[in-house]
Amino acid sequence: MVVRTSSSPSTPAEALEAVRRAAPLTQCITNAVVTNFTANALLALGAAPAMCDIPGEAGMFAGIAGGVLVNLGTPTAEQRDAAREAVVAGTPWVLDPVAVGALPVRTALAHELLAARPAIIRGNASEILALAGTGAGGRGVDATDSPSDARDAAVALAGRTGATVAVSGEIDLIVDADREARIVGGSALLTQVTGGGCALGAAMAAFAAVTAPFEAAVAASTVWAAASERAARSSRGPGSFAAAFLDELAALSPDDLEARTGGGR
Repeated sequence: MVVRTSSSPSTPAEALEAVRRAAPLTQCITNAVVTNFTANALLALGAAPAMCDIPGEAGMFAGIAGGVLVNLGTPTAEQRDAAREAVVAGTPWVLDPVAVGALPVRTALAHELLAARPAIIRGNASEILALAGTGAGGRGVDATDSPSDARDAAVALAGRTGATVAVSGEIDLIVDADREARIVGGSALLTQVTGGGCALGAAMAAFAAVTAPFEAAVAASTVWAAASERAARSSRGPGSFAAAFLDELAALSPDDLEARTGGGR
C-alpha cells in the first residue's frame, strides 16, 4: 500500500510524478466491457492495475492496494459481494455509479456503498444528480444533464458523504466540502471510446494512492484532458484515437502539465 504524507503532491504535475515513481497497485472492480482498456490506461499512466473482483479475495487484495475503483457498470452478484468486501479495507476508493437512477439493482448498491465513505465519487452529471436524490438518471450510461446542472447536487453529496465529487463532462467539475475546480479542455472523441470515463475513475484511484482525494481527482481529470487533446490531433477517428490516447498517456510528462496549468490548478 502506498502511504500518503503531509507532503503529498498538491499539483497535477507533482501527482503525475508521484504516480510514476510509486507505480501504485490499483485494484479495479469494474465492468466487463472496459477491463482491457482500463488496465492499459493505468499501465500507460504508470500505475499497476489489478482486476481482482472475486469474493473472498477482493477484500484481502484491497488491503494491500494503494487505491481501489468500484465501478457499477455490470454489477453481477459476485462483483457486488466483492465490492462490499473491498470498500471496508481502509484503502482510498472511488465509486463510479454507472447508470444509477433508472436501474434498481445498481442504484440500491450505490446507496449502500456510500455508507463506506468513498474518497471520490466520479460520474456524469445525470448519475451524480440521481445519486444525490435530485434526478432520475440519464439515458442508460449517457448523461442528459450538464456538469453545471449537477453542481448543487455535487456539493450536497460531498457534504453528506465527505467525498470529493467529480462530475465529468465538457468541463469537468470537481468539488469537496470546501473547494471547487473546473477542468477545461479534452477531446469529445473520449466519449466515442468505450471505457474512456470508466478508466478515468481508475486513474483517480491510482492518484488517490499518492495524494489527497481532491488533488487526485483534479490530477486525473487534467491528465485525461491533456492526453485526449494530444491524441485527437493525430487521430482519424475513434479507433486510432483509442490507441493514440494510450500513447499520449504514456508520453505525458509533469512538465507538460506544468505548462498547461501554470504550475497549479
